Amino acid sequence: MWSSSAARAWRSGGDVLSPDREGFEEFVIARRPALLRTAYLLTGSNEDAEDLVQTAFIKCVPKWAKIADRPEPYVRQVLARESISRWRTRRWRESVAEHLPEDPGHETSNDDTTNERIVLREALRCLAPRQRAVIVLRYYEDLTEKQTADHLGIAVGTVKSQARDALARLRESVPGLGDAEVSLDAAIGTG
Repeated sequence: MWSSSAARAWRSGGDVLSPDREGFEEFVIARRPALLRTAYLLTGSNEDAEDLVQTAFIKCVPKWAKIADRPEPYVRQVLARESISRWRTRRWRESVAEHLPEDPGHETSNDDTTNERIVLREALRCLAPRQRAVIVLRYYEDLTEKQTADHLGIAVGTVKSQARDALARLRESVPGLGDAEVSLDAAIGTG
């Protein structure tokens, strides 16, 4: 169910957490798919999303006794912050290619909704990590500005400005995004 690294993290947590292991496993089974969707929107890659969720679970093991009654907000906070931290450490290693290789993971369909989803996901990937995190938490996870600010450890004003700038970039990249027939939820795949 969860990797050997998560199991090692649990064992290293000591006997204090042992009675709550079952609750942790139930949470992982129940919420992993939803957390993977959020992580995918934050990272733009299935592999990175898997890694991000696994890292979040590992980081939550030592805190489980404190967060067991309401773990989801804490796990989402770890996802968002870890996504930004990973981007910061990886960006200096990435290089710009003159020609992009074909992406075998792209969906191919003539369906308008599928095409809109692909276009919007690509546009989300172009946003800065903090802007992407704000958009995902505000509009996909449906958090308030205050909740988003708390999750990311930033001011509410920063959430507002990041959302405004990100939405402006998305509207520029995705014509028709402001139209009624193209909603963010539908394009992401929740509608």
